[in-house]
Amino acid sequence: MLLAARGCDVTVLEKDAMPGGKLRVLEAAGRLVDSGPTVLTMRGIFDQVFAMAGQEFAASVPVTPAGILARHWWPDGSRLDLHADPERTADAIGTFAGPREARAYKAFCARTAEVFDTLDASFMREPEPDMPKLVASSGIGGLAALARIRAFSSLWQVVSSYFRDERLRQLFGRYATYCGSSPFVAPGPLMLVAHVEQAGVWMVVGGMRRLADGLADGARRAGARIRCGAAASEIVMRHGAPCAVRLAEGEEIPAEAVVFNGDPAALAEGLLGDAARGAVAPFAPTERSLSALTLSLVADVGSFPLIRHGVFFSDDYRAEFDAIFKRRHLPADSTVYLCAQDRADDDASQGRTERLFAIINAPAETGAGPLGKEEIATCIEAAKKRMALAGLDFSVEDMRVTTPAAFGQLFPATGGALYGRASHGWAASFQRPTARSRIKGLYLAGGAVHPGPGLPMAALSGWHAADLLIRDCASTARSRPAAMRGGTSMRRAMTGAMR
Repeated sequence: MLLAARGCDVTVLEKDAMPGGKLRVLEAAGRLVDSGPTVLTMRGIFDQVFAMAGQEFAASVPVTPAGILARHWWPDGSRLDLHADPERTADAIGTFAGPREARAYKAFCARTAEVFDTLDASFMREPEPDMPKLVASSGIGGLAALARIRAFSSLWQVVSSYFRDERLRQLFGRYATYCGSSPFVAPGPLMLVAHVEQAGVWMVVGGMRRLADGLADGARRAGARIRCGAAASEIVMRHGAPCAVRLAEGEEIPAEAVVFNGDPAALAEGLLGDAARGAVAPFAPTERSLSALTLSLVADVGSFPLIRHGVFFSDDYRAEFDAIFKRRHLPADSTVYLCAQDRADDDASQGRTERLFAIINAPAETGAGPLGKEEIATCIEAAKKRMALAGLDFSVEDMRVTTPAAFGQLFPATGGALYGRASHGWAASFQRPTARSRIKGLYLAGGAVHPGPGLPMAALSGWHAADLLIRDCASTARSRPAAMRGGTSMRRAMTGAMR
């Protein structure tokens, strides 16, 4: 959308029948169930992207704010809601765990806001960040400030320094899973996710597919062509730079620049040709992020008080992540996220079957082979028992299961990892590829590159790729003529997805 709006001749190549990638839907009992990202935050990024293309986000993608961000259940029978209003959340935490924890929550919120303000411009919106830039930026003020935002502590250490209640440590430590990582190893600044959610969680009217459709329609209005059913098989190189994209059936489409939004591991493994291998540095399969075991289902939950977003916590959080990242097995007792897609803040019984989407954290493949069918079946039954202990007994009408191996087939070279490289350790954020690859003219976008996973971060990565591509083209144009359209320097750009 941004490249086309700036005058580039853009063709999008999409392997599947429609754009969207991980924003996918599956059919259960004849109904479409959102079976990918379910939470939209940082809406302002999408407002800005559409505005830069002369369009309006709200006109293309209708959204409504969530009053309750999520409802949480624990094995001891306790329950807690996080509200959009932090004062209501503080009151709820006070009732749930006492006044000391309510005060801790307010202090935690103040710090998460500080961390977000520190890293928003200097890291997330910086196309090519590195530690020297971060330290030198006006928002940091030196290594002392890095220590203040807890860059060298794990997220678990950070939340434990605020909260004494183990349940609250689980709740706020869970933010590490938003980037496919363990809270016991992920860096402390991920606490900023709490501030991001407080700033607004949005529900897309008509389902999350509307976001993908809205972006695709916006790109077309800006002048981009989108070719579906067009699987890219090779980025053709000449003189060390892309000159075309070859499709699986042999057609070659000329390109002066290519934006690749599949997982960069596909480049490193040569799935788009040997010449493109050097675009990114490879990393070991053991460094992969979380995968997932997902259930897309239609069921009757009776009178259980679900809202749109619900979490059922396991009894032993450390054991859960040890199983995934150390032993590479599904946990015996898993935390379950459940999205009730036909509900908003209202927890009243629907009195009918409804669409549900469950996510269970799982290990990505590391070369030892896929998870066994028996292990998967046992994990699903354990997840049902975990929800049943909270009182949720549902009658399933139809269910579709997606395993880590299936995600590996959907997204080549990932081994099922849904978030690229795991964000483990203080330097992890600087180890992700940036939008400018190591090959001139080849750019990267998507949740596996900087600034990281999640819908707003993936959108920012595309924004970064567009900015760097235009900047590089402008630099080249100073030395040789370029065709013009609408008064803007125009080059032929190709965005390709190998999904």
